Amino acid sequence: MTDVLLYEVSDRIATVTLNRPEARNALSGELVRAIRSAVGDAQTNDDVDVIILTGADPAFCAGLDLKELGGGNTALASTAPKADAPVAARGPLPPGPKPVIGAVNGAAITGGFELALACDFLVASERARFADTHARVGIHPWWGLTVLLPQAIGLRRAREMSATGNFCDARTALDWGLVNHVVPHEDLLPFTRGLASDIVSNDQRAVRRIRETYFEGSLVDAGHAWLVESDAAAEWQGRGLDPDEIERRRRDVTDRGRGQLG
Repeated sequence: MTDVLLYEVSDRIATVTLNRPEARNALSGELVRAIRSAVGDAQTNDDVDVIILTGADPAFCAGLDLKELGGGNTALASTAPKADAPVAARGPLPPGPKPVIGAVNGAAITGGFELALACDFLVASERARFADTHARVGIHPWWGLTVLLPQAIGLRRAREMSATGNFCDARTALDWGLVNHVVPHEDLLPFTRGLASDIVSNDQRAVRRIRETYFEGSLVDAGHAWLVESDAAAEWQGRGLDPDEIERRRRDVTDRGRGQLG
């Protein structure tokens, strides 16, 4: 990987770190390509089950590099998806079966906000901040913000964020359902790795199929989403189930639950 991005695989977890701290990890053409390459590699790497996406302090990602965009470089504008691109390929991250956890260590602004929204779920440092400044800059989102942000926080709050360009702090993001957890800054990666390890400990075929079912259900209305789930379940059960293996896993689940709940 290039110097603008760090990539590490350990314990079946790939950590992808945006590494332009002097530019607050603004998305240059080079960095966009590097992110897609690294995440694409992790998605196809048999030694990886979960991907963590984060930034080198002090920011998660300040959005598109406006100096590069304003300088006439068309590489960033070309990141907009083609009209016939499948939905899964329209965001900033390449599609794939494995969960991506965003570890938001600082400001996630505009294109950086869209990068965070492209993750399956988010863990935020207490220093995290979120803002949609597309309208302040005078550009339009093209990585799914107008779809994914209302799904996360509701339509009215999403409209407010986009219309005002105001910042949302980590605690508000937690209250609104934008992030799953807020942790002390120094605990961000250890905590996120703990969640990733929990995912690694599961049946990966089931993790990936359930994740796909969530995605498929998000593309249709609620009534059809029920059918999506039942069709997926019928396909899964049709492959056959091992009663002894299910019983073993049931005991493991019971023991783990006792340990978590005391």
